[in-house]
Amino acid sequence: MVAILETDRLYLREFIIEDASDFFNLNNDPEVVKYTGDAPFSDINAAKIFLQNYEYKIPPYTKIPTPIGRWAMIEKSDNSFIGWCGLKYFEPKDEIDIGYRLHRKFWGKNYATEAANACITFGLQKLETPLIVGRAMKENLASIRVLEKCGMTYWKDYDFHEHPGVYYRIEREA
Repeated sequence: MVAILETDRLYLREFIIEDASDFFNLNNDPEVVKYTGDAPFSDINAAKIFLQNYEYKIPPYTKIPTPIGRWAMIEKSDNSFIGWCGLKYFEPKDEIDIGYRLHRKFWGKNYATEAANACITFGLQKLETPLIVGRAMKENLASIRVLEKCGMTYWKDYDFHEHPGVYYRIEREA
């Protein structure tokens, strides 16, 4: 396994086809996708197709030609698939956002904050990204708390799949 990022407890790496079952189960838990606006996969084959076609992109203004995207979050102690976290370049708005999703049994253990902090630090320092945003539905207090614990500050309200949402941001220091 080639880790893109590493924290005290986690490896973050690109998705592989062997993640399909975990990915399928993650996105088919109604509590996990409750605030995402994403539909569950119809079957494991749909999850495989998604993973096979997942695109990592290189933002045009980064100093290092490193593709970014969502990465599998792997627990170091037993190599379990926890979920995913990562930076994603969104071309229509020319911005990079932080995102994360975890299996429910890993909630409340600070994994999302640990992974998101590593990704944000990587984006701001290594890639020299000027701005990273995070979006969440207003009702998703746990996700908002992760953004705040990562040093992001409220920026503005946001229409999140026809639900009230919020935009958070963090900028690279000059």
